Parts: sequence; C-alpha cells; structure tokens
Amino acid sequence: MQSATVPTDSPETAARQRWMAVLARAETAELEAAWAGLADKPAYRLLRKPEVGLVMARGRVGGAGGAFNLGEIAVTRCAAQLADGRTGFGYVGGRDVRKCELAALFDGLLQDGARQSALLASVIAPLVAAQEARKAETQNDAARTKVNFFALERGEDAK
Repeated sequence: MQSATVPTDSPETAARQRWMAVLARAETAELEAAWAGLADKPAYRLLRKPEVGLVMARGRVGGAGGAFNLGEIAVTRCAAQLADGRTGFGYVGGRDVRKCELAALFDGLLQDGARQSALLASVIAPLVAAQEARKAETQNDAARTKVNFFALERGEDAK
C-alpha cells in the first residue's frame, strides 16, 4: 500500500509551514479568542497530550560561521485528531500546554480545503497583523535607544 505523501517543497507544505509558524508565535489569549469565535467547533481527541520537553538551540557565529550549542529551550508538542480524521500538530516554544493544543486544533482545521480560506482570513491574517505590530513596536523601542557614536565629538576634536 502506497502512502499519499506530500513533497517537502510543495506549495501545500510551504503554506502549512507558514500557518504553523504563525500559530506557534501567537499569544495564548489570541488563540483562545479565535477558538471562541468559531461557530462550529469540531469534536476532537488528543492523540498526543501536550508534552513539555527540552531541545538544544544551536547558533552560528555571524549567522554563517561554525555551529555551536546555544542552550536548551523548553518546547511543547501536541497532536489532535479532529472528528473528520484530520490530524493537527502543535509545536510551541515554552511550557504553555493550552496554546499548543489550540495550535494543533487550528492546524487540523486549516488542512480542510473547504474551511481553509475562511480560517486564513479570520484567524491567521489577524494573528500575522498582531505579530507584525508587536515586532514594529519592539523595533521602535530599540530605535529610540540607539546611539549614533559617529555624531559624538571626540575630545581632541573639541575646541
């Protein structure tokens, strides 16, 4: 029996990677609000209850140099099967088991072609907008504290 696998470089895989990344970066309250806003919440069962573990984060010197172990970070994973048989997975940084469960549920729902475009518009797009706003706020905060050392006068240049 041959399994129906999706190539790792397919547009479907890329789209799923994008929404899973958005779900992983979302705030728990945002996911809870999106879940509460669903008119028809599906029945589901947890195939893998949310589990917290550690993974080794690796870095590279200058982004391109030799790899080194940066340290361990907590990660939570979960798998949920919806009533229609679709399986969603959640992987989130940290120890928030509810966030991970909601991410898995939304991943499963987003795999349904009939619901996907509506969910992308009503759930994923607002999450992306909120994440971009948080990122812009962080960048603005950092820009306000930036010091331009080239604008400072050196002691020997002062007259």
